[in-house]
Amino acid sequence: MAEADTRPADDERVYDYQDDRDAKCPFAPPPGLRALNDKAPVSRSRIWDGSTPWLVTGHAAQRAILSDPRVSSEDKQPGFPHPNQAMAENVHHHPLTIFNADGADHTRIRRTMTRPFTRPRMEALRPEIQKFTDDLIDKMLAGPKPVDLVTALSLPLPSLMICALLGVPYEDHDFFQEHASFATRSDKTAEQDRAAMAALGGYLARLIQARTEDPADDVISDFAVRVKAEELTLPEATMLCMILLIAGHETSATMITLGTALLLENPEQLAELRAIDDTKDAANAVEELLRYLSVAQFGQRRIAREDFEFEGVNIKAGDGIVVPLPAGNWDPEAFPEPEKLDITREARHHHAFGWGIHQCIGQQLARIELQVVYGTLYRRIPTLRLAVDRDELSFRPSDALAFGIKELPVTW
Repeated sequence: MAEADTRPADDERVYDYQDDRDAKCPFAPPPGLRALNDKAPVSRSRIWDGSTPWLVTGHAAQRAILSDPRVSSEDKQPGFPHPNQAMAENVHHHPLTIFNADGADHTRIRRTMTRPFTRPRMEALRPEIQKFTDDLIDKMLAGPKPVDLVTALSLPLPSLMICALLGVPYEDHDFFQEHASFATRSDKTAEQDRAAMAALGGYLARLIQARTEDPADDVISDFAVRVKAEELTLPEATMLCMILLIAGHETSATMITLGTALLLENPEQLAELRAIDDTKDAANAVEELLRYLSVAQFGQRRIAREDFEFEGVNIKAGDGIVVPLPAGNWDPEAFPEPEKLDITREARHHHAFGWGIHQCIGQQLARIELQVVYGTLYRRIPTLRLAVDRDELSFRPSDALAFGIKELPVTW
């Protein structure tokens, strides 16, 4: 059998990873990304620095590569395919986290984060999530119309929940949301990124140190105990808190907004959601919306530890690997007619939260938040509709780390 070809070849065979979504179908992954699966589940891509890492687009291939011990998430290695220049320049300032650690280091760090996010503990929060949701909707209904759903519901709800869980004062939400927004921006400079992370890191480090002397029943106190016992360093604990704070409100907030915009374009699907009485019955719809929208749009990043053959290509040690989750979630082999939104579809095998040992640790909290919102908002405001034309909505650019809509004006 002939040896597999690993050369970038000509420009026509290298996918430009800055490819834009189709303005006529903004909820779908970029058409060029979707087309790659028709040819092969692994191809070459060109990213911002001109390098050409491997691009793994097939659903099955994504599961295989994200579970393969021959690839690493250690982002300080030469050749690692960083998402943007700011992250590449600042990489040596970052301590180990669940995102960039492998093996025993990853196991040690992830273990410290697992206890607060078990399924039973998250399910126990459902009544509190329901109360916050109803209170925010009450405020919407009592106020002027139209209203921006982002500021009225999408952002406050997950922010309230993650603050309560972590032990971060909610009155500081303007501060941490402003600095956390840099995490998903594509236009940030390295200096802006460092300044935002330093401000947010300093704030969280002070909270951890305070909890060392005066612990409470929250995640930050949990980390403070581990810092005191020298199981975690203060920089490690600070970065873990930062990850939870950013991911804990940003992803859910984006999904509430995007999901609502998408459902308003699919009235039959929305009617099915509106008819449910128990928010737990929205679980299947949540999984399909997560599959369809894939907020983490810019791809999981890895680097090969050694030479190996994978899906017909020869990957060399030091080769970068990018795994764009939206492509796997729209793979017709895994999800027939992926462009069709079907909230009765069995979609739980999606990759919206990643795959393998680096899966999102807060996914159960996100699921329950979305079940409560999708199972409550449209029932309580049955005439909810966009207050502007869809074409007027401002979507985040395709090179942003997270897919989203900046504002969603709605009325009823």
